[in-house]
Amino acid sequence: MTDRLPLSAFIIARNEADRIPRAIASVSGWVDEVVVIDSGSEDKTVERARQAGARVITNPWPGYGPQKRFGEDQCRNDWLLNLDADEEVTPELAAEIQTAFKTGTHKSADHWRIMIRDVYAHEDKPAPWAYGYHQIRLYDRTKGRFSHSTVHDTVRPDEGTRVKSLSGIMAHRSIRSLTFQVDKYNRYSDMQVADLTARGRTLPRWRLLTEFPAAFLKAYFVRRYLRYGWWGLILSVNYAHARFLRVAKVHEKRLAGDKGLNGPAQSQ
Repeated sequence: MTDRLPLSAFIIARNEADRIPRAIASVSGWVDEVVVIDSGSEDKTVERARQAGARVITNPWPGYGPQKRFGEDQCRNDWLLNLDADEEVTPELAAEIQTAFKTGTHKSADHWRIMIRDVYAHEDKPAPWAYGYHQIRLYDRTKGRFSHSTVHDTVRPDEGTRVKSLSGIMAHRSIRSLTFQVDKYNRYSDMQVADLTARGRTLPRWRLLTEFPAAFLKAYFVRRYLRYGWWGLILSVNYAHARFLRVAKVHEKRLAGDKGLNGPAQSQ
C-alpha cells in the first residue's frame, strides 16, 4: 500500500533531535502529512524534522493539552494520528491502520485507542511484558479533541462517540538515560503541583508515608518491572520517588504559605 491516507499525523516536540527522526519515519509515506509543533528547540529538532519530510510550526509552550490542540488546528485532515517525539508506530500498527482506511473499517468508530508500550535504550522493541496503556491516538477531531489541561494530554470524546481499540502497538522510548528520567520527573512534578494549585486541590499529609511504598509495589508487581531484573528495580525506585516527590512538593508549598515557592514549569 503506497497511497497516502487522508490522515494527518502530528507531533509536539522540544529538543528532540535524537528521537524525532524515528517518530516521523514510522508514519512517512502512508499518511497525508506530518506536522511537527516545536516549542522552541535549542538543538537540531527543527532541521531534522524538516529533513525527514515534516512541516514544522513553532508555537511557544502553553502546556501539554493546549499544545496538542494547537497541533490539531494545524492539520488539514479531520482524521488525526497523534504521536509524541519519543514514540513510533510499529510496522504492525502501520499496516493495521492502512488496511482500516483502505477498507473503510476505520469509520466503524470515531476514535481508536492504541496500546502504547515502553521500550528502553538497550532494547530494539518492547518486551512482551512491557508496561503499556491505552490512549485515543487515532481519531476524528470533529467528534472530540485533546483536553485543555496543561498537564494531562488526553483526547476527550464528545458524548455518543464510538470508541474502539486497535490491536497494534506504539513503541514508547521515554527514557534517554536515568539522568534524563530524573530531570523529567522533577520537572513534571512541578507542573503537577501547579495544576493542583490552579484547581484548588491539595494532597493529604499522610500520603508522605504511603506514597513511596505503594508506588514501588505498583511499579514492581503491577507494571511487572520485576521482569526486567535489576533494571526493573531501578525503574521501580525512580517511579516511586517521582510519585513521592509530587506529594512532598505539595507539602513544601503548604509550609511556605503558598508563596510561590514552586512556580509552574515553563517548558516541556
